[in-house]
Amino acid sequence: MSSRRSRQQSGGSTRISDDQIIDLVCKLRQLIPEIRNRRSDKVPASKVLQETCNYIRNLQREVDDLSMRLSQLLATIDADSAEASIIRSLLNQ
Repeated sequence: MSSRRSRQQSGGSTRISDDQIIDLVCKLRQLIPEIRNRRSDKVPASKVLQETCNYIRNLQREVDDLSMRLSQLLATIDADSAEASIIRSLLNQ
């Protein structure tokens, strides 16, 4: 099969070529710290996708943890205080 063959994406008629998939996997290699910091460029696409999923899960855990900590912080300060105003202004940006 040709590397130029196309695949249908879920939900429609938009097609993505093998070359586009390869390009996207290369971009992911550059974004994921676990892979980017390796000395070898020979990381299989399956490993890149697996590490990407792990990285996204870790980021989601961090977001959840920070959200919980922010909620706790907001619960301990006076709603009319300067600190509360600063936090609200930061959240609204």
